[in-house]
Amino acid sequence: MKIAVGSDHGGLELKEEIRKHLEDKGIPIKDFGTYSEDSVDYPDFGKKVSEAVAKGEYDKGIVVCGTGIGISIACNKVKGIRCALCSDTYSAKMASMHNNANVIALGGRVLGKDLAKEIVDSFLKAEFEGGRHERRVDKIIDIENNML
Repeated sequence: MKIAVGSDHGGLELKEEIRKHLEDKGIPIKDFGTYSEDSVDYPDFGKKVSEAVAKGEYDKGIVVCGTGIGISIACNKVKGIRCALCSDTYSAKMASMHNNANVIALGGRVLGKDLAKEIVDSFLKAEFEGGRHERRVDKIIDIENNML
């Protein structure tokens, strides 16, 4: 499994913790930035991560901004991305199992680093169940494909 990560300045510190956590587990990652605390725009980094995941270059993505809200909205504008804003392990697990989410967003100014790592682990460990959930995800994809 290869993971794409990215953040704005508000999520930089937490992104770095997550990056190190994944590297310590031997999980290949690509860090799409940002790399400093200089003010940047979260849509730029959400787009980079989401496009890489949507193209199949990476299996999943993890994005971080101050609250996780803005970057999750930006990610969900990329065709093929189902980004879930998660602040607990259960939601992260269900995002994978029921919604086939391929990106999660976290709030760097909202979550502690230990909880964030647990959320990431729950997201990456869970697998899509398919079945009745497949039908629902297909309906989401149909909405996306029929947008003007």
